[in-house]
Amino acid sequence: MTEDRTKLQWPKLATAIRAAREARGLSQVTLAERAGISEGSVQNLEDPARRPGRIPPSLAKVEPHLGWAEGSGLAILHGGDPTPIPVTHDVSASLRGGADRLRGKLPLRIVDELESDDPLLDSQVIQLPGTDGVRMTVVVHGTPDATPEEIQKALLAWRRAERNLRRLSGDDDEPQAANGA
Repeated sequence: MTEDRTKLQWPKLATAIRAAREARGLSQVTLAERAGISEGSVQNLEDPARRPGRIPPSLAKVEPHLGWAEGSGLAILHGGDPTPIPVTHDVSASLRGGADRLRGKLPLRIVDELESDDPLLDSQVIQLPGTDGVRMTVVVHGTPDATPEEIQKALLAWRRAERNLRRLSGDDDEPQAANGA
């Protein structure tokens, strides 16, 4: 039995890909480079009018760069939502490599937080309004041993807080954040 591809929600997928890319502060070119695909492939994925005859291989290649778990694109095509990738302890561990350098630049409480073994869920760099290059850096840690549902809840709470920060910064129309991952 073959799948009825006429019921796939291509416009929803296109909108979700573009929104996730922009939320991470990525251009189409940057996403294409990171995913190892052409810029045209990204443009095709983001085109709500396209209805390919097959699932493009580029879909699986962009998922991790959008912060989505494997299969999230297919879930969206079937009317669902993407599953965020929880960032593992390895990312926090990589921050510890530069701890000595950071200790000379940052307050100890910030270095201690960056060195935490709690899982890193996200990070963003947000331009402050009315400034020439002044940025705010936000690092979002989860709780140790969190369930996938708790991680999802934490990420949703962070997205709400991030929207509020962007509104305060006057940056809610065109995100200029760059994901730190």
